[in-house]
Amino acid sequence: MSLAAPRPVLDAIAVTATDMARSVAFYRLLGFDFEGVETNIDHVEPNTAPGSVRLMIDAASLSETLIGEKPRPANHSAFAMLCATPSEVDRVAGEIASAGFSVVDAPWDAFWGQRYATVADPDGYKIDLFAPL
Repeated sequence: MSLAAPRPVLDAIAVTATDMARSVAFYRLLGFDFEGVETNIDHVEPNTAPGSVRLMIDAASLSETLIGEKPRPANHSAFAMLCATPSEVDRVAGEIASAGFSVVDAPWDAFWGQRYATVADPDGYKIDLFAPL
């Protein structure tokens, strides 16, 4: 009997930032914890619980050095954030808009049974916010 080979697990999501301070401010609005994290450097990771998927924010200049070309955000959502309630989707999207960031798709009730919105970080990475209806 052979044992199944270990499978890779999702460990981190990465985005790039042309203005790290502005990106950190945006991701704080999404609930990421930067308490005690040095944020004026080229690679920033907010605090996460052990075993949680990490968010990595790299300076666009660092990313360009690593990949050999300027990074380009996706034209669709890069990742999604589960909210506890439909009203939390509305609240977070509202906070994003009030802080001067982009709400790409205002909150709406999707036919698949979720309250849904899409926001964009300062560099154009799109993040879906959703909660079951």
